Amino acid sequence: MLITRRAADRRRAVPESDRPPSAAHGPVVSAEHLIDRMVRDVQHGRFERSLSGLTAAAAVVTGAEVYLEHYKASFGNKWMWSPVLLTPPLVVAGIGGVFSKHWAKTALPITAALYAANGLLGEYFHARGVARKPGGWRGYSYNLPMGPPISAPGLMAMVGGMGLLAAVLRREN
Repeated sequence: MLITRRAADRRRAVPESDRPPSAAHGPVVSAEHLIDRMVRDVQHGRFERSLSGLTAAAAVVTGAEVYLEHYKASFGNKWMWSPVLLTPPLVVAGIGGVFSKHWAKTALPITAALYAANGLLGEYFHARGVARKPGGWRGYSYNLPMGPPISAPGLMAMVGGMGLLAAVLRREN
């Protein structure tokens, strides 16, 4: 009886908002606690593991899209292979960054910088591709939709930027 009263007194001393969720409250409270913790981590710059994983996932999607589009173009320029070849190392580095701080601070920024630079290079090649169409940039109303997609390489640059950002953030607990 004495032990029960002391435990109850301690529970009353801690405000409800600071108490960890119990299993009796169900999965909704646990999800709220998880979301609150994630928001707190982001507010304090602790997002390295999550952003490393998001970088890996985004690189898989981006790499697949790039491969399919460049395949449709028959890989007409040898530079079309570069984003396809840079995707697997970024995925591996991103996954490694989730599990290892060393990978997140070494391999991830190197591969992410190469991926971002390749995206910027792709912007140049796609703009050049539009310019080479009959009428060039003067016929932009036709050549932009029908030529190489101008904004697609920017997606690659943004995914690389996510990996670079992950490398400078602090690690979650």
